[in-house]
Amino acid sequence: MDYALAVDGAPETIPGGTGVLLLHPSTGETDRIDTDFLKTDTDHFLVISTRTTAREVKQKLEYYDVDETRAEILDTLSVERGYSRRTGESVHYVGAPDDLDGIIEKAEEFLDSHDGKLRITLDSITELAYYAGEEPAQEAVERLLGLLDDHDAVGLFHLSKEVHPQKVLESYREQFAGVIDLNEDGETTVEF
Repeated sequence: MDYALAVDGAPETIPGGTGVLLLHPSTGETDRIDTDFLKTDTDHFLVISTRTTAREVKQKLEYYDVDETRAEILDTLSVERGYSRRTGESVHYVGAPDDLDGIIEKAEEFLDSHDGKLRITLDSITELAYYAGEEPAQEAVERLLGLLDDHDAVGLFHLSKEVHPQKVLESYREQFAGVIDLNEDGETTVEF
C-alpha cells in the first residue's frame, strides 16, 4: 500500500513500512510538517508524544485542522509530572518517557486494532534519548520501524540535529528510508 507524502521535494508517495526521519533545529517549527503528514491520506494515526502533553497535542491538531476523530495520542509525560489525566478511547498514557517497552506495546496495540492507512509520529527521539539513553532510544526506534513494516504503516520521527553528536545523527539517518532536513528558515531538504 502506498501513502501520499505532502512534503515539498519528497516523492509523491511512499510505500507502507517506511519510516521518515525529520531532522530539525531545536527551535524549528515542526508542527506544520507533522500535521501535514498526519492529515494526508490517513485513516487512523497515533501521536507518541515525549515532548508535550496530550492536551497540547490536541491543541496542535485543532489549530492545524487535523481530523481528531482519526487520532490516538500516547502521552508519556503527564503521569511522571503529576498532571491530571483523562484516559479515554483516544488518549493513552505510560508512566514516563523512558518506559520504552510501554511505548512499543501501545504502538503495537494501536496498529493491531486499526485497519486502513495507518500513520505514527514520534515527537521526539531526542526526548526519548534524554530520558532513556541514546542506545535504548535507538533500539526503540528500530522496534517501532519494525512494527511499521509488519503493519504496512508509515511513520515520522522527530530528531533535533543540534542536540546529538554528528556520529549519532548519522546512525539514526541509516535507520530510515527517507530524511526531511528542516532548516532555521523553515525550508526543507529531502533525501529518499
